[in-house]
Amino acid sequence: MFALFSTIDLAFSIYTWILIASAIYSWLYAFNVVNPRNAFVANIGQFLYAVTEPVLAPIRRRLPNLNGIDISPIILLLLIYFIRMLMWNSIYPMVAGSV
Repeated sequence: MFALFSTIDLAFSIYTWILIASAIYSWLYAFNVVNPRNAFVANIGQFLYAVTEPVLAPIRRRLPNLNGIDISPIILLLLIYFIRMLMWNSIYPMVAGSV
């Protein structure tokens, strides 16, 4: 059971870093630090968008308009943190104690 919980936790950790990379990429793109016409940079941007947008879009729809400030990655990071803490501090002890 520990292996399953560790794998889920690793997946959340990897997705957290992908969210952070996506936010940094969006800032670099917005301030013209990276060249979007470069094929490698464009591929990274497309990957980050494809991986994060399906999760961030529903959060954005529910948030109020903050005049161009996107806090949906922060909300998602807090949600991931909450799920990880719930998993390790509440669910895992109950499951591990019954086995």
